[in-house]
Formats: sequence, structure tokens, C-alpha cells
Amino acid sequence: MAEQKQSKEQKQEKKPVEKLKEKTEKDKRESQLNEVLVRILGFDVPGSKNIYSGLTRIKGVSWTISNAVCLKLGLDRLKKISDISKPEIQKIEEFLKNLHVKDYMKNRRADVEQGKTTHLLGTDLDITRDFDIKRLKKIRAYKGVRHATGQPVRGQRTKSHFRKNKVAGVGGRKK
Repeated sequence: MAEQKQSKEQKQEKKPVEKLKEKTEKDKRESQLNEVLVRILGFDVPGSKNIYSGLTRIKGVSWTISNAVCLKLGLDRLKKISDISKPEIQKIEEFLKNLHVKDYMKNRRADVEQGKTTHLLGTDLDITRDFDIKRLKKIRAYKGVRHATGQPVRGQRTKSHFRKNKVAGVGGRKK
């Protein structure tokens, strides 16, 4: 009897806790639906992020570049993206298009074709990387051969952990 009463009490205690969990999950889903997105250089950046981490959502912008943007433009790194004004967004875009930082921070140093050091963002970065891989395959460089065969390029082990969507194992006998 005493055990039954305790179990009933425990069930009654759990229900309000479960209701709270459901409410918080529901609130999270609603906040995600109502979240403000700010468009910077063609990328949607969530408004709930601060400037420092939000700028890293842009392809080609690393943490160091994001930090450089905040320092050079005098922006508060902890300020939310949703609190940024339109002129500040334009300043950020202009700075990222014409990046004035040290060469070692840029992602395209001593380009093979032009010999210049540049910094690429967004789809330009993807296209250039694809062309680089195609060039390596065309000249039959070691890295190109590894790309072509779907094997790890940078010296990783091949015994395991490089297979993506490939079946490995001993095949059964076919009858």
C-alpha cells in the first residue's frame, strides 16, 4: 500500500516537470521560427548570434577574419547581429569585399594562375577550389589522383575512417 501511494505521488510529481519540458521545447521551436535573419554578402546570419560568431556563418570568413572585422570597424564583438544597423552591415560587406589584413590571414595566398594573394568569399571560394582540384587531376598530381579515386588526400590512414557511403567488408557467396 505504502509503495503504491509513493508511486502515485511520483507520477503526479513527474507530470508538471514533463509539461515544463514540453513548454520549453515548444518555445524553442517557436523562437526558431520567429528568429530574425540578417543577410550579409548573400548569407543568412541568425539575429540571435553575436557579431563575432555570426560572421563565421559566411563562407570564407574564419574566426580570425571575424575578429579583424570587429577590431578594424570598431564594432562590439558581443553585440547581436539583429541589433546592427543597415549602414554597419554595408560597412561590414565593404570591408569583407576589400579585405585589408595581413597576407597570412587571407585564404588564397600566391595564387597559381595570377600570383597574387587574395581572399575569396562565398561561391567564388567553392568555384576556385573545384577548379584547383580539376587542375590537379588534369596534370595527374598525387593529390589529384587521390581526389579522383576518392581516397584521403592529406596523408590520413586508409585502413578505416575514410570511407563515406561505401560498403566495406567481405562479400557473401552468390548462388
